[in-house]
Amino acid sequence: MEDNQETFLSHLVELRDRLIRALVAVILVFLALVNWARDIYSLLAAPMLAALPEGGHMIATDVAGAFFVPMKVTLMVAFLIALPYVLYQAWAFVAPGLYQHEKKLALPLLLASVVLFFVGMSFAYFIVFPTVFTFINKFAPEGVAVMTDIDKYLSFVLTTFLAFGVTFEVPVVVIVLVRVGLVSIEKLKEIRPYVIVGCFVVGAIFTPPDVLSQFMLAVPMWLLYELGIVFARFIGTPEADEPRTDALAYRPLSDAEMNAELDRAEAESKTNRERH
Repeated sequence: MEDNQETFLSHLVELRDRLIRALVAVILVFLALVNWARDIYSLLAAPMLAALPEGGHMIATDVAGAFFVPMKVTLMVAFLIALPYVLYQAWAFVAPGLYQHEKKLALPLLLASVVLFFVGMSFAYFIVFPTVFTFINKFAPEGVAVMTDIDKYLSFVLTTFLAFGVTFEVPVVVIVLVRVGLVSIEKLKEIRPYVIVGCFVVGAIFTPPDVLSQFMLAVPMWLLYELGIVFARFIGTPEADEPRTDALAYRPLSDAEMNAELDRAEAESKTNRERH
């Protein structure tokens, strides 16, 4: 009991140390970037500024918004830059408890999920934002000055980044579901029509209320779902490469064997008590 308690406390101490290291890494990167906070926000706002009509500009309606919004953006960028180190700390904490075959699967999936998340954010920034902002601002009535609040713009950008980042994780989710045996490739193909409908529902929820942005989220999600099925077929299922224990091979212990096991356990317990 004491050994279990010491092990649990040592895990908590290790978790605390790794969280502190990750936090310090993010703070150090943030401090290194804080001098360029305004430039970083300008880079984030570039797609909207380029799409605004002539004379349109962004405003800060909150008293401290002009200060805090660039700081928030810089902190977000610092976290993304420090993300490899943060994930290394998480992996170093979890990896010792994994089996070798689990490590072989978990590490590539972790790296792929990070890359896909960045690809999703890049897709939103370079393709979705310019297209959607231009499309929306063209419908501004004549005589109306388009002025977007920087805090609301930041909230929109973060929501969109998160939506597209998570959307691009679909292949990883599909591979994991197939790999652990929760669903088969045949079942994934069978539910394809429902998945397509679900993609458009998600697109309608997490994008602005226009058909263009909904399609720009739903179509990649569907294509990534199909890509996940293709990769899942190459990686294989548990039945393909992992032997499973046959339930019919199980034989309950006889009375004599059970008594022998109980005597052995009692002898070990007695020996441990004498040692302590």
